Amino acid sequence: MPAALQTIGWWNRPTGYAEHLRKRYGKRFTMRLLGQPPSVILSDPEDVRSLLTAPPEVLHPGEGAFILEPIVGPSSVILLDEAPHMEQRKLMLPAFHGDRMQRLTDLMAELTERELERWPVGEPVALHSRLQGLTLDIILRTVFGLDEGSRLERLRERLGAILTFGDSPLSMLPFMQNALEGRGRFGRFERDRAEVDRELFALIDERRRDDRDRDDVLAMLIAAEHTDGTPMSKEEIRDELVTALVAGHETTASSLAFAFEQLARAPQARERLAADEDGSYLEATVNEVLRRRPVLPQPEPRLVKQEIEIGGWTYQPGVVLFASAYLIHHDPEIYPDPYAFRPERFVGVKPGTYTWLPFGGGRRRCIGASFALQEMRIVLRAAIERFDFVPGGPPQPVRRRMITVTPGDGGLVRLTRRAPAERAAPVVSEPEPAAA
Repeated sequence: MPAALQTIGWWNRPTGYAEHLRKRYGKRFTMRLLGQPPSVILSDPEDVRSLLTAPPEVLHPGEGAFILEPIVGPSSVILLDEAPHMEQRKLMLPAFHGDRMQRLTDLMAELTERELERWPVGEPVALHSRLQGLTLDIILRTVFGLDEGSRLERLRERLGAILTFGDSPLSMLPFMQNALEGRGRFGRFERDRAEVDRELFALIDERRRDDRDRDDVLAMLIAAEHTDGTPMSKEEIRDELVTALVAGHETTASSLAFAFEQLARAPQARERLAADEDGSYLEATVNEVLRRRPVLPQPEPRLVKQEIEIGGWTYQPGVVLFASAYLIHHDPEIYPDPYAFRPERFVGVKPGTYTWLPFGGGRRRCIGASFALQEMRIVLRAAIERFDFVPGGPPQPVRRRMITVTPGDGGLVRLTRRAPAERAAPVVSEPEPAAA
């Protein structure tokens, strides 16, 4: 098909279009999208293994994700490759792991409880927008280290506007960004981004003068030093803060909305989750949610820099290779009855390295994966203890939001206060909506 029609299919039917292409062409196929190099989609685990373990000088994930630069900035760990990427990654890793992240758990739980108190009972409610507000607050408080006040409110508003910039497919096309620079929604985006920069640079300057011991990620980045002993620049810190927001706000909110959507249609799973004491079923539920509805259908595209052979095919420089998390997660050869929501798949079973890819994989696996998983555990545990929920309407196809997908109905459920557990009904698998 013409590139314009392929782009429309990829944007409007992000999962159904990929399934259509796999059914017609097999586990590897090439799309040609407007303004982008040829995009090869891989969904065989052995091909994915080759992709994720290729030498860093052969495949460049940073250059493959160039369309994100207007939002995250040129110093973002997402956009760097080879040695610069590894150095920046080492600076950031301690902030999202170990004791430091554990100390942020209480604040996550506090913000979650405050949000759940506001959820209406007895009427259909679209949870996605509410979860967006929650995950944004969690990141602004735990990553940016902001306290309640006017600066938090200003950044919440401006950052929210920046994130909605990616709702339109035009925003993701570089040639359109260049053509419309300074005008219309692009002009508003540039003004919002400039205001965010002013706020964040002022915040960084203030924190560098503040000698108090803080647990937030910003404090860790300010204290970090490059291998030559120099601190991170304000621009580097700004880019990594915004990267953490882009990578951890919309993705986690959508994953949680999908979790409620799936659990609403699985009464037996809900009751087993409510009765879970050791956390094993909670862990399995999170893993199954991320399998069934990966919010990044094709995580971390990789630009070919040197000729590479994968699965018997040779790819030349200039081609972009994608591992399709969605297609792998819905391959019946890997996951029997793949459209059924069954947390039992992961009870006592660790997800496969090359068959479970919600956070990408290899040396480029998402730095904030542990942060996001902990956030999902906290929110789901608190919600299942407080509420029971049923679908608010018929299942809807997913829709694209920038590089992610979200519930088509906004995660519509009807909440009731939880009563003592009754005998659970069996799980009924529902077919994928025809237009998904």
